[in-house]
Amino acid sequence: MMRSDIAGINKEIRGSTPGEMLSILAERYPGKVAFSTSLGAEDQLLTQMIAELGLPIKIFTLDTGRLFQETCDLFDITRKKYGIPIEVYFPDSHNVEKMVNEKGINLFYESLENRKLCCHIRKVEPLARALAGMDVWISGLRHEQSQSRARLETVEWDEIHKIRKVYPLLNWTRNEVWEYIRSHEVPYNTLHDKGYASIGCLPCTRAILPGEEERAGRWWWEQSDSRECGLHETTRT
Repeated sequence: MMRSDIAGINKEIRGSTPGEMLSILAERYPGKVAFSTSLGAEDQLLTQMIAELGLPIKIFTLDTGRLFQETCDLFDITRKKYGIPIEVYFPDSHNVEKMVNEKGINLFYESLENRKLCCHIRKVEPLARALAGMDVWISGLRHEQSQSRARLETVEWDEIHKIRKVYPLLNWTRNEVWEYIRSHEVPYNTLHDKGYASIGCLPCTRAILPGEEERAGRWWWEQSDSRECGLHETTRT
């Protein structure tokens, strides 16, 4: 079973740089490594590394239909700068139509249940299609981003998607991310310059306030401490 080698992978990549981790995984699982990018700062950094190293890693993004224009602009800039394909996955149009017709276009403000439904249709379902047939899922999550992410291990087993999940930047600080972006001239979302630490869908994202954790601007109207959309809510073993 694929989950049986998690401890071995963690041991193998311990002490490796993010670039070394990506190279090891690409060689160990040829054609079976996928990287999900939201075009946030961490993801832009990893995209640059994958392109610079010429690694055969599938890069994909989820277009929810509610993204900021700045995010769409960055998508085009990134593709042209690095000359690599970034596959785009959209939600099922029939499911979106049904949801909006039944619950309204801004249903997510009305209840946590509605918000999670919207995230599921616009993000989680397309993600499952994007990961189909893959053995490894690369993600840009970091410990510093939230309390829930502080408990992550570099390599984990994602029980929901039945896939190995790897976080090459898990122990990096926000300052380290931005030092790399500036020194390597990595294109980034201009919303970061306006206080947006974590950028998702336009109606569900705001700039953070001084002293707030990085994901405080996501679904800010909710009382829950969780700031996840369902993509990273997994049963980990």
